[in-house]
Amino acid sequence: MAAQIFSAIFVIIIGVGGCVAYFWGANKLLDLVFPSRGVSGTAAVDNLRRQGLVRPWLFVGPAMIILTIYLIYPVVETLRLSFLDRGGENFVGLANYEWAFGDHDFRNSILNNILWLAVVPAACTFLGLIIAVLTDKIWWGTIAKSLIFLPLAISFVGASVIWKFIYEYRGEGQVQIGLLNAIIQYFGGQPQVWISLPFWNNFFLMVILIWIQTGFAMVILSSALRGIPEETLEAAVIDGANPFQIFWKIMVPQIWGTIAVVWTTITILVLKVFDIVLTMTNGQWNSQVLANLMFDWMFRGGGDFGRGATIAIIIMIAVIPIMVWNIRQANKETGGH
Repeated sequence: MAAQIFSAIFVIIIGVGGCVAYFWGANKLLDLVFPSRGVSGTAAVDNLRRQGLVRPWLFVGPAMIILTIYLIYPVVETLRLSFLDRGGENFVGLANYEWAFGDHDFRNSILNNILWLAVVPAACTFLGLIIAVLTDKIWWGTIAKSLIFLPLAISFVGASVIWKFIYEYRGEGQVQIGLLNAIIQYFGGQPQVWISLPFWNNFFLMVILIWIQTGFAMVILSSALRGIPEETLEAAVIDGANPFQIFWKIMVPQIWGTIAVVWTTITILVLKVFDIVLTMTNGQWNSQVLANLMFDWMFRGGGDFGRGATIAIIIMIAVIPIMVWNIRQANKETGGH
């Protein structure tokens, strides 16, 4: 444990220190190559102009190189592998894509993903909006927001472990330590192995992601609500509008763009959901999703690079239109800046 802590601290120091050293050294080098002091006025102006042209690339350059290595190259390589066989050696054309759409597990994963897409973004956005409105009206609203936002700081695996204790099931005659089963048993109900119930177990897994992401939606939407002009709300009150009318007809239309961005952001996250399913069920009991199925094919059962890469490409294709629309909406919100 001590070694892991030391290693984490060392990585943080090296990472942050390396960035500071790079930017400081790059600026110093730029000043040496194009000096603005100790030279004539015209030369100083020319060197300052050159510094202005070069300096942004010094800052953006490392990010672009890292982006190319860790994002663009993997996409190209994954696309290439999707046309190859199990070992990633022989070209098989579209055989992997034909397999995907004819495979029962793949189709089941798509249906589960659609179910997640229908429930999680809507629930997170709705709950986040309601909480943002309600907590702005009470004196302890900041405390409530902090508590709701806290799960966002927990990893998906950590949150899954927490909820695993809530859904925990012990055999008949044993004391139920799972919170949900303990409550049901207290009221005379029959304890269940909740995460093994086909179809319904998907909803029990969704609750975990909703618990995590509602805080994100709440913070973004709370900021948007604060941007609504007070004069608009006061005019609505004077005209006799009740709180529900103010909420649905005044507040929601004015922050609709932000609601859409939050919705689509969570939608992209749902399409990539993996950790929760892996930790809770590992795709058993008809709870499989595309990202976990990709992991299974790529790294388990001897590994099938072709089929794993195919599923990854399909996920990416599904994410791209939503991501593009999200970026356009965000640009509209910021006026294109």
